[in-house]
Amino acid sequence: MKRESRILGIIALLIVVAGALATYDFLYRSATPDFEGKRSVRLHPDIGIDEISERLVQAGILLKPGAFSLLARTTGWAEQIKAGHYVFERGASNLDIITVLRRGLQEPVNVRIPAGTRKERMIRAMASEMAFSEDDLHAVFSDTAFAAELATDTTHLWAFMVPDTYHFYWLTPPGDVVRRIKRRYDGIIQAGLDSLGTLPRNLTPDEVIRLAGIVEWETAHVPEKPAVAGVYMNRLNNGWRLDADPTVQYAIMKTEGNKRRLFFRDYDLKHPYNTYRRRGLPPGPITNPSLTSIQAVLYPEEHRYFFFVATGEGTHIFSRTLAEHRRNAQAYYRVMRERRAAAAAAEAAGNTPAATE
Repeated sequence: MKRESRILGIIALLIVVAGALATYDFLYRSATPDFEGKRSVRLHPDIGIDEISERLVQAGILLKPGAFSLLARTTGWAEQIKAGHYVFERGASNLDIITVLRRGLQEPVNVRIPAGTRKERMIRAMASEMAFSEDDLHAVFSDTAFAAELATDTTHLWAFMVPDTYHFYWLTPPGDVVRRIKRRYDGIIQAGLDSLGTLPRNLTPDEVIRLAGIVEWETAHVPEKPAVAGVYMNRLNNGWRLDADPTVQYAIMKTEGNKRRLFFRDYDLKHPYNTYRRRGLPPGPITNPSLTSIQAVLYPEEHRYFFFVATGEGTHIFSRTLAEHRRNAQAYYRVMRERRAAAAAAEAAGNTPAATE
């Protein structure tokens, strides 16, 4: 009798130990595959626990969806899981994962806005990392009441998206994203007002963005941007047309759909953005300028230059008179002709059949 009792006690103990081990394994042992670094998952609102489990498996975060779903259901935590973007490291347990999800401990996503791009491409870049769609963002930029709330209009609003990498929670609404980035631009303008008292030529924030967009497309060489802005300020101050190639390029893009090499006939194109035909700034922005281009307009270089032309090396040469400018332009055209001839010769040489013996 004592022997039987001892055996039953041992069995009971083994059952308890096995249960404890199973519970520990169920709750605390690593539930992830073996991987390096971090892995992320994006969970949309209004999806059930089984789909959440499958998303975790597909993301390479969870090994056994059944155990995770069972834990979520038995604890009642399945109903508390919050949508969003989550990041996990290797070794997280079922309990670790579900705790992060029910507490909504999300990780922001990186939204990179490229500089000097088209509106459509900028929208594509912004929406690619967020839960909202490109159409959702288009609707925000087209909302006249929303633009007025931000002290601008729908023609200008998209260009105020200062290029940079921003951190947003994945489910942030598109209006909140645009509002935050526009506030950054407003802060840049306010900093300029604080240091200058008034903006150059009493430009409005909308005019700053228009001129900065021209500077953005004129040069990628940051040190010369204030000099380029200074040329346009001199032309504006003296009542000249801007004669800015980027505005012609923008007009071509709007009429033909794509950028291309400009020809002399293009400068006579009848289009409201063509500053070779119309005086003053174009009626709207041509791109979303980088911070360095905006600052170049706020703090333009003071000089007596009215012209500049490319050197062919990524920079420009500046001149005071039209005669000097024409000489510089001829030098540039000569460099371009020589390069095209060299490229054509190299292509012809590459296509020449090898000589046979």
